[in-house]
Amino acid sequence: MMEEKTISVEVVYALPHEQRLMRLLVKEGTTAREALIRSGIPKEYPEVDPDTAKMGIFGQVLGSKGLAPAESYELQPGDRVEVYRPLIADPKEARKQRAEKAKRLAEKKKDAEGPEA
Repeated sequence: MMEEKTISVEVVYALPHEQRLMRLLVKEGTTAREALIRSGIPKEYPEVDPDTAKMGIFGQVLGSKGLAPAESYELQPGDRVEVYRPLIADPKEARKQRAEKAKRLAEKKKDAEGPEA
């Protein structure tokens, strides 16, 4: 009988106030999604849905830039599966709101200075 090889990987999930890092020994061929489930993070943090969670390996988003999606990406020894939190706000919209706020502040300052003599 052939012995199944195992590899060591990490699964991480960070919140603003805490970080969860799980080291796992998994069978070769384990996918990123399977490792997330095995880590127990979805049970500890119900907002993490293994079917929809955005994940990456060392900052490279799975399912983009030629990388397989989490459900089919086979982990390599030493891989770190990063589970990303959903964005609270769209970055473009947040920049637009900051620019509008800065414009309003500049207009208030100009009005407070009064008419030029």
